Amino acid sequence: MAILVDYNQVILASLFASIGNHTNIDIDENIIRHMFLNSIRSNRKKFSEEFGEIVICADGKNTWRREAYPYYKGNRKKSRDASDLDWNHLFGIMNTVRDELREYFPYKVVHIEHCEADDVIGTIIHDNGTELNMGSEQYLVLSADKDFIQLQSYANVKQYDPIRKRWLTNENPTAYLEEHILKGDTGDGVPNILSPDNCLAVGTRQKPMTQKRLQQFKGGTENMDEETLRRYHRNKMMIDLTQIPAKYQDQIREEFNKEKDIGRSKLFNFFIEKKLKNLVTDIQDF
Repeated sequence: MAILVDYNQVILASLFASIGNHTNIDIDENIIRHMFLNSIRSNRKKFSEEFGEIVICADGKNTWRREAYPYYKGNRKKSRDASDLDWNHLFGIMNTVRDELREYFPYKVVHIEHCEADDVIGTIIHDNGTELNMGSEQYLVLSADKDFIQLQSYANVKQYDPIRKRWLTNENPTAYLEEHILKGDTGDGVPNILSPDNCLAVGTRQKPMTQKRLQQFKGGTENMDEETLRRYHRNKMMIDLTQIPAKYQDQIREEFNKEKDIGRSKLFNFFIEKKLKNLVTDIQDF
């Protein structure tokens, strides 16, 4: 049992829900810290009785996906470079808060170089698939990222968007994953299986994935030519959370299975030091 928090997604979504399109503002470390901690407090209070303790799942640098596919999330760098927001400063704050969570809070923090939070959450849930389907375990994914819908193929896995305060559900997560692989993920720079590797990076249009072609490819790869099949495996590696390289799965398991012996004794002094006095009265919710 655990509440698996997609750290980077939740903290960025919280920020942009607050500032909207006003990206030319100065990012304040204290505001970011308070915003995230208040979200953790609120959602732990709401869900811990049913799903257990918080686990912070954070993105590491230099994802292995970019080694396998150099254009992965390449379009995000372009949009960040064009933005007024000081992304380096923001990521520095996020790293600071992540390290504070590890040092002062009783929660496990799983942060592995070359791995994204998707890898951490996917590995933890896949490792517990049997127990989940038997009903002896249950997990909550705290994230708005639809990449996690595929994990709902296990019984007793739920997903909640803490910003919009709504459940993310799908009647057929296996079919959702299959279609996701075929269509690609433009947000992550992954084109559909009919389109060249670099089309999103260089700004050319994808070859349309019509419903007719989609139905042709669903249910198997026998109708794909050699190049389409290569692109299918490209997308499957980027999107399907069963495809995480074994060495990274092992590192995630090792970190996740470490005992965390920090109680809540450090929290009071931390809140005072960081001028989080309005959270002190709710310290029991952490």
